[in-house]
Amino acid sequence: LRGSKSFTAALPGEAERNGHGLAYKSVSVGHLEAAPLSPSRLSLGRASSTATSTAAPEQGRPRDYLVLAIFSCFCPVWPINVVALVFSIMSRNSGQQGDVDGARRLGRMARLLSIVSIILGTIIIVLYVSLSVRGNISF
Repeated sequence: LRGSKSFTAALPGEAERNGHGLAYKSVSVGHLEAAPLSPSRLSLGRASSTATSTAAPEQGRPRDYLVLAIFSCFCPVWPINVVALVFSIMSRNSGQQGDVDGARRLGRMARLLSIVSIILGTIIIVLYVSLSVRGNISF
């Protein structure tokens, strides 16, 4: 037999009754009620809180930056832009499967790698053009 991790304890000020007229509440070990760590974690309820509804992140589909990743594939930094494209596709797949946090994380990584690829590609193209105009490079 497996032992239970729940117990019954008398909680002061508890309005819930267990049917015998005693103020006891049965709780699990992992679900003990504790005081909030800071005043910012206090919540008066879902309907009365306007700060959480306005400051909440976008509830729609997370961005996967696929267009940016495809655009970065035209830059001559092939390992970075291919990885950015893979992260973008993984972000889209995670979003379609319902993993919003994973999709956001992968989308941010795709955006970062795409931007790095575009910047490095632009630097490489500018260096190549400036050195070929001088005549130092002949390919």
